[in-house]
Amino acid sequence: MSKYNLIDEPWIPVRDLKGSRKELGILETLTTAENISVIEDSSPLVTAALHRFLLAVLYRALEGPCDIDEAKKYFKEGLPKDKIKQYLEKWNDRFWLFDEKYPFGQIPDFTPKAWRSWTVIAAEHNADNAKVLFDHIDVSASGSIGYAAAARWLLATQTFAVSTGKSELSHTGTSPSAGALMAIPIGKTLADTLLFCLVPQNRDVFINDLPVWERSRESLESLKSGVKRKLSGITNLYSWQGRSVRFKNDNTERVSEIAFASGVGYEDSGVIDPMLAYAIVDVKDKETKETTKKKVTVHLGDRGAWRDFDSLLPDDTQLAPKVIQNMIALTRNSPEKMADSVMVLGQKYNPPRPNIVFWRMEKFTLPKAMASDRYIRGDIHSYLEEAKDVSKSLYSACASYAQSLLSRGERKPEKKDVSNFIEQIPSLPQYWSMLEAKFHEVLRDYTLDKNPDDIHHEWLVAVRNALSSAWKLHQDSIAGGDIWAIRAMAKADVVIGKKIAELHKSIQSLRIPINVATKTGGCCHPLGQPVNFPGI
Repeated sequence: MSKYNLIDEPWIPVRDLKGSRKELGILETLTTAENISVIEDSSPLVTAALHRFLLAVLYRALEGPCDIDEAKKYFKEGLPKDKIKQYLEKWNDRFWLFDEKYPFGQIPDFTPKAWRSWTVIAAEHNADNAKVLFDHIDVSASGSIGYAAAARWLLATQTFAVSTGKSELSHTGTSPSAGALMAIPIGKTLADTLLFCLVPQNRDVFINDLPVWERSRESLESLKSGVKRKLSGITNLYSWQGRSVRFKNDNTERVSEIAFASGVGYEDSGVIDPMLAYAIVDVKDKETKETTKKKVTVHLGDRGAWRDFDSLLPDDTQLAPKVIQNMIALTRNSPEKMADSVMVLGQKYNPPRPNIVFWRMEKFTLPKAMASDRYIRGDIHSYLEEAKDVSKSLYSACASYAQSLLSRGERKPEKKDVSNFIEQIPSLPQYWSMLEAKFHEVLRDYTLDKNPDDIHHEWLVAVRNALSSAWKLHQDSIAGGDIWAIRAMAKADVVIGKKIAELHKSIQSLRIPINVATKTGGCCHPLGQPVNFPGI
């Protein structure tokens, strides 16, 4: 018997324009998107997966957009509700969470040797990929979850599945974008957000770009043989079935046990994920030792997404996320409709190990200067590189202090001992923490009206101040140290002093004297004296 249709049942968590939180079905979410602020779930993985799922539905319902003109038409007129309703009516029988023939996103004839806890599809609670600190769910007695939560986690596990070795059916693969940093420009309404992300795709591609619910169901035989496929397009990508799942129906209106194994394997097909940023890196061949250029996705790293923020900004390389580029194209003549912020989501793991290190969601202001014809990616990149260069000096100073203190004369300390010692010094974390707050200010200040040189000046002052404060923190920590610590500090101080002098010189060069203060943003004292910028 068919049960719980995702088109009508409330399961997508949203917050409306008045700030109220509620859950809606697919139909109501898409047809009232102009009255919804955001999709909001406690899990970043679920939030990302829900956006991608709704976009896949829209691509099929609209059969487009196929070019920027069609995308602009939808952005101007709004989502066509009649088309959405007609599409969902046509495929209504494919959205039952429980169904004998086509349970949504599942393999109906997959009966496992052993049923598993529902936690296997929830990264935050799954003990397979390393138990999470502060997660107190016992996977051997995990209870159950409602159908709404089960549906959300089903989408998330398909989007972010990573290879964990052999399963009951075949070897588990990794979903196409499982470890990448995903970007979603946030509009004033959910409708704007979805339309920003609805990147045009070639009409010929649309014909065969089918989501999982429009395809024939996978046979157990093909899954056991380790079937692999290439992506047919964006819709296929956003509904990838990387795991074979089946919810056990025990007529309790809850899900407690799940059949779970490998799904469809992914073969690289060259399809660009519109939500991802890319980079060109040098790759050395292990056999020939030759180095070639390769296009790779930008991944979520330990250091925080803000330090890779420039990768989200468009320029001539076309490496920025297509959703950002599409947003700019749609709002070129209406900059007031541009997205105010971008949400960055994803998970971190270290292949080939399947252990999930963390998942994260961050929100950044999008610089208003992006509305102009001038690319600002180069400016932001140079700011981040300057901060990185200064951090190297700070690291060198810490290394000098560690080596001098550990050697205590003639002994040469082991590199591992030096590295471990440096990790105990709070200066580097303090430095980056201070700059992260300033970086958010830079993004807010980067408007069409503000002089880029002024912003650069303020950034360098912040970098210098962060370096000074971070090093002082270390100095204060050894104020009562012995003679060895004092000698080691005196030697390391030289490195910091040299870098601060370099920064001061760069800051001075950005000061604008009174006799050239015109369009460049200089300002004059009433008596004709040059005005110093703050922080000099």
